[in-house]
Amino acid sequence: MVWPRNEPSLSNCCLPLVSRSPSPSPPPPLPTRRRRRLRRANPPQAPATMYRAASGLGALKRGADTQMLNIAIRSASTSVAQRSSGGFLSWLTGAPSNALLPPDFALPGVTIPDPLPDHVEPDKTKITALSNGVKIASETSPGSSCSVGVYVNSGSVYEAPETLGATQLLKKLAFTTTRNRSQLRVVREICAIGGNAKASANRELTSYSYGALKTYMPEMVEVLVDCVRNPALLDWEVKEEITKLKAELAQASTNPESFLLDALHSAGYSGALANPLIASEASISRLNTDVLEEFLAENYTSPRIVLAASGVDHDELVSIAEPLLSDIPNATGTVKPKSVYVGGEYRRAADSSNTDIALAFELPGGWLKEKDYVTASVLQTLLGGGGLFSWGRPGKGLHSRLNHLVNEFDQIKSISAFKDVHSTTGIFGIHTSTDAAFAPKAIDLAARELTSLATPSQVDQTQLDRAKAAAKSAILASLESKASATEDMGRQVLAFGERKPVEHLLKIVDGVTLKDVSTLAEKIISSPLTMASHGNVLNVPAYETVRGKFSSK
Repeated sequence: MVWPRNEPSLSNCCLPLVSRSPSPSPPPPLPTRRRRRLRRANPPQAPATMYRAASGLGALKRGADTQMLNIAIRSASTSVAQRSSGGFLSWLTGAPSNALLPPDFALPGVTIPDPLPDHVEPDKTKITALSNGVKIASETSPGSSCSVGVYVNSGSVYEAPETLGATQLLKKLAFTTTRNRSQLRVVREICAIGGNAKASANRELTSYSYGALKTYMPEMVEVLVDCVRNPALLDWEVKEEITKLKAELAQASTNPESFLLDALHSAGYSGALANPLIASEASISRLNTDVLEEFLAENYTSPRIVLAASGVDHDELVSIAEPLLSDIPNATGTVKPKSVYVGGEYRRAADSSNTDIALAFELPGGWLKEKDYVTASVLQTLLGGGGLFSWGRPGKGLHSRLNHLVNEFDQIKSISAFKDVHSTTGIFGIHTSTDAAFAPKAIDLAARELTSLATPSQVDQTQLDRAKAAAKSAILASLESKASATEDMGRQVLAFGERKPVEHLLKIVDGVTLKDVSTLAEKIISSPLTMASHGNVLNVPAYETVRGKFSSK
């Protein structure tokens, strides 16, 4: 039987035995069978002192006779009982170690930062506008971490035919080589403080965020601004990221959910919002360093940049960021192109036994029209939906109007309401994944649920109250993390020039009435239909047939 070995702490190692007398020369190794008999006849002892002494005899363990080792251990344990250990330093040097330094002993050249307060009350958002138009926004928050982000009013809507895909490529090139740092240095500086940096881009916003302990806030701001302002855009890095981006976009184009959302914009809008986020391989191949530099010069201008942070002191943030941002050119840049919602259809056949279908309509006003935007959020929660394993997720519980369809019809894999809202417009609708033969029936069910919202008698106060409570819960849950709060801050400051408190949004939710729900629902389904499908599309009804299900309402 092999006894378990307990590994001791080095601070408790005791080797006066070894330091007082030389180690005996180990005898020749015994045959395997004899060693096993000795191990059974003399099992190791297990007093606490033995474990402390055993680690000090590591040199004797290799090839030593088990009986001799047990004798040495018992002798050592007796010695330990008689005198205290000199510790690891004594074992290492063979001489007794000095007493440990007291905890309050000041080490030369080492300074200890001031301790963080035990509790910090959340403060209102403070905003400082620099002379060139860059805005710096921040709020204090409890905890030892902070989040810093740079938000640029730039996205795929600003792309021209020759720059399609530039937004996604710049996102891939974030935190690569700058004019001041190599990519290796950027990565090592982020990792050295345990930071987490990422970039994201959509149709109207490009963001760069960085999270770490708040004591490292100065380093975070400096690295973040350097990566945003001074990308080197080396030819070999651009080509490498183009190759990676092509692979990612090819994979995204086969994802029904990603593809349908992009297809709805391409078919439903005329103008800038029709620009694809999933750009074609040909468009990506046309990009190079010169194109990217021109795109940055036109769109990364000071009035369109916000530095936001959560969990930091505002005055300290401004003192660090102002010298880094105040010399950005104050240029007007590219004027935001207009988009017009027109509706339409997009189909893509794929080798699949399922059919993914999305029916969408315009949400006029976008999120700049607060009342309609909040009411649409309540509508989305009211419809809810999800798949077989999505019960309990925010807005997708057992009481939602779409969730019962998954239980009632086995052919439906998932069905849920969605919205994609921009500054002045947006889309709202239902996405479902179903067996190919069941596609016409699934469309009928989705149309029935959408049109029922426009009928006041189809929604009662209990359902509305439940949806409003779930909507408020989702809003509050989304702002729990510092990264989400920082992004919300950056978006609002770019759009409104201020950040409205969350209580303002919750108050609007509380004010939503049954009439608001039916009025907005009727306005939504009165706009032109946009339909997109992916997979086995043979059984998907014609666009005119589906549109007729709403035009008569």
